[in-house]
Amino acid sequence: MGFSCGIVGLPNVGKSTLFNALTATAAAEAANYPFCTIEPNVGRVAVPDARLEVCARLAKSARIIPTQLEFVDIAGLVRGAARGEGLGNQFLGHIREVDAIAHVVRCFAAADVVHVEGSVDPVRDVETVETELLLADLESLERRAAAIHKRARGGDTEARALAQLVAPVLAALEAGAPARTALAPDRRKELAALQLLTAKPVLFIANVDEASAATGNAESARLADYAARRGARMVEVSAAIEAELAQLDDAAERAEYLAALGLAETGLDRVIRAGYELLDLITFFTVGPKEAHAWTVVRGTKAPQAAGRIHSDFEKGFIRAEAIAYDDFVACGGEQGAKDAGRMRLEGADYVVRDGDILHFRFNV
Repeated sequence: MGFSCGIVGLPNVGKSTLFNALTATAAAEAANYPFCTIEPNVGRVAVPDARLEVCARLAKSARIIPTQLEFVDIAGLVRGAARGEGLGNQFLGHIREVDAIAHVVRCFAAADVVHVEGSVDPVRDVETVETELLLADLESLERRAAAIHKRARGGDTEARALAQLVAPVLAALEAGAPARTALAPDRRKELAALQLLTAKPVLFIANVDEASAATGNAESARLADYAARRGARMVEVSAAIEAELAQLDDAAERAEYLAALGLAETGLDRVIRAGYELLDLITFFTVGPKEAHAWTVVRGTKAPQAAGRIHSDFEKGFIRAEAIAYDDFVACGGEQGAKDAGRMRLEGADYVVRDGDILHFRFNV
C-alpha cells in the first residue's frame, strides 16, 4: 500500500467510532473510557473517484479495483504522553510509522461521554496533543544532534550536511513550532530522514454532533479558524452519523438518509479525499477488459517508478509508457478511439505521470 494516515487525538473524541465507520468494520473497539484501543488497528479504504467507473464502462472491464489509503487507529494521547504518561511512548512510536496525521478533535458536548480534560475545548485539545508530539521530537532531536555534531567535527561530510538540516529544525522546536514549519516547502522532503512527528502533514477532523453535521457549530468554527491560521485543512464529520451509515448496505438508503440530514455526501468521503490531497497523491489508471485499476503515486513521480507500483519488474525493465489523458480517453470513447485520433503518447523514463493518465507500460526483464 505505502500511504497511511494515523488517526490520533485525546481519548473519547470519537477516533475509534470514526475508524470503525471508515473501514466499515468493528476492528477497533469504540468504548467510553481511555485507552480502549491498545494496539493500532489498520484498515484500507477505497478513494472515491468517479473516473474509474467511467474508464471501466468504456473498456467493458470485468471488475473495478479502486486505489486505497491506509488508516491506522492509534489510541488516545494524554497530557504528559511525551514523558510516558498513559501509554504515551508506545503510541508515539506508532505515530512515527505513518505518513500523515488525521487529528480527530471533539467538537460536541455529551454528558454521557467523559472528556479527559473535563470540558469541550477543541483548540486546547489540539494544543495538548501537538505539545506532546513537539516535546517528543525535541527530546529525540536533541539527543541525535549531539552525536551528529560530534561526527561533523570529525570530518564526516554526511554529518555536516545533516547538521545544517538539524539546526533550523531544532531552533523551531525549541521555539514551540512544529518541525514542518522550519524549512521552505520545497525542502520538507529532507525532513523525512529525521523521522519527526511534527514534520508530518496534519488534517484536522472536527467531530460534531448530528445536528451540526451539515452546518458545523461554534466549536468547529473555532477549530477551522485555528487550522486556517496555520495553513492546515479541516473537515467536519459526525462520527455518529458515519457509524449509522456504515450499517446501511443499500446505496439508495444511504442517499436518502444523507438527504434527510441535508448532506450531499458522507463525511468519510471528504476525509478520504482530504487525506489523499494531504499526502499530495495523484491517481493513474490501467484499463482493459479484465479490470480497470486505479493506482496511487506521489505527485511528481516519473513513469518507471509509477510502473513499479504495479510490479517491481515493470520498473526494472521499463522501456516506455503508452499514455492517454483521461479527458482524451473519454472524448474518444476509449483506448482504440484515442489511438485512432492520435491522442496516445509514447513517453520515456523522464515522463512525469499526470493525474488521470491511462497508462500501459512496456517492459523487458
